[in-house]
Amino acid sequence: MTTAIKILIILTSHAALGDTGKPTGVWFEELATPYYTFVDAGAQVDIVSIDGGKVPIDPASLKPKGENEPSVERFLADQTAMQSVAASRKVTDVSSETYDAIFLPGGHGTMWDLPRSGDLAALLSKAWAQGKVLAAVCHGPAGLVNVKDTDGKPVVSGRRVAGFSNSEETAAGLEKAVPFLLESRLRELGGRYESGPDFQPFALSDGRLVTGQNPSSSEETARLTLVAAKASAGE
Repeated sequence: MTTAIKILIILTSHAALGDTGKPTGVWFEELATPYYTFVDAGAQVDIVSIDGGKVPIDPASLKPKGENEPSVERFLADQTAMQSVAASRKVTDVSSETYDAIFLPGGHGTMWDLPRSGDLAALLSKAWAQGKVLAAVCHGPAGLVNVKDTDGKPVVSGRRVAGFSNSEETAAGLEKAVPFLLESRLRELGGRYESGPDFQPFALSDGRLVTGQNPSSSEETARLTLVAAKASAGE
């Protein structure tokens, strides 16, 4: 009998969109779709956030009940799932050793607290050294910018990587609101950045590093994460 794949989802705790006065947080679909992709595949999934407590959800990613993506509607009706974001554990409450993969959903909040979190960088760097899969979608790769490989180099350096593109950020009108442009930063770190058409599904894997470009890419990024996690676990 094989042991279930274990996946840790780490969410932003940042709720303000720079100096714009607008709220932000996690993009709900980028949490919900991967969550159920993993759960429906038989994986065990835990959710934590940078600071713990109630996770901010970007209000722009939530429509009236009955009008959301199926995965979001399912999550909203799932008492266990909702409790995990209403009173989340902190990232420092978990150890990478017990997981096969760590997944970082996006939402603009990730651009602030994920890169600043030394605890997150340490956890992900340790996970990489342990042979775990690191995955992120849309703005989630912001959580990879301070992660090091076993040689002390940026984990994205020399590896194929995707993430929210500069042109998509400009199209969203937020290129001046974010602390940095994600595509540019990934390139500066030596990442072999790749992208598809704006706002169309695009995800890729480079060994144990799995990334997706935008919200439309969440399902494919999650699927590739499962493939990589099973391969890493020797299944």
